[in-house]
Amino acid sequence: MKSKLIIFGFLMSSFALFAQSSSFEIILKPTSISELGGIQSFAYGQYNGYWLIVGGRLDGLHRRQPWAAFDSAGHNTQIIVVNPSTQQKWTAPLTSLSLDLQEQLCATNMEFYQSGNFLYVIGGYGYSPSKNDHVTYDKLTAINVSATIDAVIKGNALTDNFRQIKDAQFQVTGGRLDKIYDTYFLVGGHKFMGRYNPMSPSHGTGFIQKYTDEIRKFKLLDDGKTLTVQHFQSISDTNNLHRRDYNVTAQILPNGQEGLTAFSGVFQKSVNLPFLNSVTIDSSSYRIDTTFSQYYNHYHCAHFPIYSAASNEMHTVFFGGIAQYYDSLGTLVENVDVPFVKTIARVTRNSKGEMAEYKLPIEMPAFLGAGSELIRNNELPIFPNRVIKYDELDQDSILIGHIYGGISSSAANIFWINEGLQSSASNQIFEVILVKNPLICQDRLNEQSTGSLKLKIVSSITRKTLNISYTLAKDTDVQNTLSALGGKVIEHKLFINQRKGINSFEKKIKKLKAGSIFLLTVDTGIEKATQIIKL
Repeated sequence: MKSKLIIFGFLMSSFALFAQSSSFEIILKPTSISELGGIQSFAYGQYNGYWLIVGGRLDGLHRRQPWAAFDSAGHNTQIIVVNPSTQQKWTAPLTSLSLDLQEQLCATNMEFYQSGNFLYVIGGYGYSPSKNDHVTYDKLTAINVSATIDAVIKGNALTDNFRQIKDAQFQVTGGRLDKIYDTYFLVGGHKFMGRYNPMSPSHGTGFIQKYTDEIRKFKLLDDGKTLTVQHFQSISDTNNLHRRDYNVTAQILPNGQEGLTAFSGVFQKSVNLPFLNSVTIDSSSYRIDTTFSQYYNHYHCAHFPIYSAASNEMHTVFFGGIAQYYDSLGTLVENVDVPFVKTIARVTRNSKGEMAEYKLPIEMPAFLGAGSELIRNNELPIFPNRVIKYDELDQDSILIGHIYGGISSSAANIFWINEGLQSSASNQIFEVILVKNPLICQDRLNEQSTGSLKLKIVSSITRKTLNISYTLAKDTDVQNTLSALGGKVIEHKLFINQRKGINSFEKKIKKLKAGSIFLLTVDTGIEKATQIIKL
């Protein structure tokens, strides 16, 4: 089978203030498995080189019409087993399981985590025949991974491999489930009851949406027969934890302790746009990373964490997905429609806890990545929280894992024209191969990710306005320059002695219309930020 190699360099280095350390290169090798269909927003476990796939959707981006969005035809009603080495796949229908199990295991955007041989799946959203409505499930299901894989391959009974309990704290979809030491963390997400409607909860049949705004901590006692949940006090923050459909990944923190980082997420309470900051979580508390902004890879996508103990640097690499920004020749392009993107980027945390974002020099080969997963190679050296140990990778070339599934979109912005044909669930698989010590490594620091200006622009075609905000470290003069794409200055304005802190204002533009492209530059004399505004 022929395949095209996509190669890019990844420099494992600190930011401009720090010396370069080890480096590696990533190779993406596209491959496929005959008759393996596409799937997105699923849960998975693995055992002895086999993948176990449950839940998720078999179609692409959900449609905007309530009668068509998240319909039952797109449910994954099978358990799928895959052996990527032998390129084989097996399936078994869910019909032999209880109705409660069948309904939850057809859901999309379940939270999941594999501990030992058990895959735990929580919540998820989908159409419930027993309720005759779309619901978020209030269940936790434990799946015996090895026994289920064996049963699917051999065609044996599945029933004894599944256990399920009901708990209102688990009625969550679009959050993420992970562990710090022996405690589970259910981070963010929301409860969505009823049919999706982009207009408002009061349109049509209506719906109920409630963000958890929480980090829910619990321990799970499991002797293989009985599941017991020990809940702890949840951490609530109605502004900063108001997030869903994003990436939460295990980390090694600068003090050597285990932690998590919640990257981006949607939607901010004040505006329907992704968060640009992140949240670092340790075993007892959390903090907002106010000095860092993530401009790429805002929705959930395939990613992996890797840590070098020698340099005390934590790296998380993200593959494609959906984001408010993308890069054009070194300049950020802002699109408030939050399009599909091809960006491959990493976020690095150095030994001082400072974070920065880097764009890698190649992109995904198409609009891929949203709702995909990177299924890690289980032979890799890892920390107890499954972060990859960079320093112990002793081969020149090593398989990090496989990217599988997600949404494949035909264009960047399809939501308002989506009739179900503009996107699909991808069956594409990429082998992710790491090569140590390449001759040339090229990745580009997104300077705005570490800058203090935090420039944000929200455009409104209907009102013909740009709402501009930025943060000043001290009282200072500020120059704002609005230009056409070709460089012609439309307006230049000097603000005298603007105050320290957040400064915001609204700019009227009579010719603002769909398809317009502008450049806005904010310059304090010490720091400058430029963004392309594409409507």
